[in-house]
Amino acid sequence: MEVMIFIIFFSLVFITTFALWKYVRLKHDVYEYTEKLDNTINYMLKNGELKTTPYENDDLWEKIYEKLVRLSHLYTHKNLEISEEKDKLKELVSDISHQTKTSIANIKLYLEIMTDESDFKKNQEYMRKMNGQIDKLDFLLQSMVKMSRLETGTIKIQKQNVLLADTLAMAISNVVIKADKKNIKIDVQYDEQLMLKHDKKWTAEAIFNILDNAVKYTEVGGNIHVVVCRQELFTKISIEDTGKGIAPERQATIFTRFYREPEVHDKEGIGIGLYLAREIITLQNGYIEVQSQIGQGSKFIIYLPNRD
Repeated sequence: MEVMIFIIFFSLVFITTFALWKYVRLKHDVYEYTEKLDNTINYMLKNGELKTTPYENDDLWEKIYEKLVRLSHLYTHKNLEISEEKDKLKELVSDISHQTKTSIANIKLYLEIMTDESDFKKNQEYMRKMNGQIDKLDFLLQSMVKMSRLETGTIKIQKQNVLLADTLAMAISNVVIKADKKNIKIDVQYDEQLMLKHDKKWTAEAIFNILDNAVKYTEVGGNIHVVVCRQELFTKISIEDTGKGIAPERQATIFTRFYREPEVHDKEGIGIGLYLAREIITLQNGYIEVQSQIGQGSKFIIYLPNRD
């Protein structure tokens, strides 16, 4: 009987001791993991990004650390995106400020001159110039409104089976005056009877934006060729110009919002035309390609699906 009591007592002591040891060990492990986690997070906050996982004989910590590395990469990438967006926004504000200030200053100047000018013909010329400045301001405002509508999802694509020729005519009619002023010839090759299910209004807007860029960056006396070709899966709209061209390393970024090439900041615009064009075509399950070399012009190819 005494032996049995001793065994039970010894067993209880052993179990209690083992439980206390496990508790202390667990507490130590929790403290160690907490300290590691705290040090790692502090390192992330201070240095921004974790590097490769250090070798430790601890599978659990390596799994945690691996996830922290991925999290730090996402954090760094997001911060970089925010920083780039801020830089673009600053540049945009600078461009808009410059363009609006210039236009408003010109309008005020023309008004002052007209106040003192009695010659009717000269006043008519000043009125014409004022109208041009107002058009520039209107263009800036409309561009910002379109971008806002697109990004907030208020643009609703309504695809209908209509003549693509009518869409092209709508786009070209809005750019032909600018082209004429620079003696730029626009050639169009297409099937007048070609029907395509697309949003006429917004597709015309996308085509216009590409054409407007083509006119803007093509020298006086240049050419723009528009060719429509129906393929098995897509209808292809090619817009090729004889302009200054785009460097291959920049072709991946020209469709980003607010992007403007460094050497063209003297030109009017805020860098959202191609961005809008791509978004509009993408909303219709299409896409845009660009082919270009510096000094050899540019070719933008719009692909619109023949079927939904």
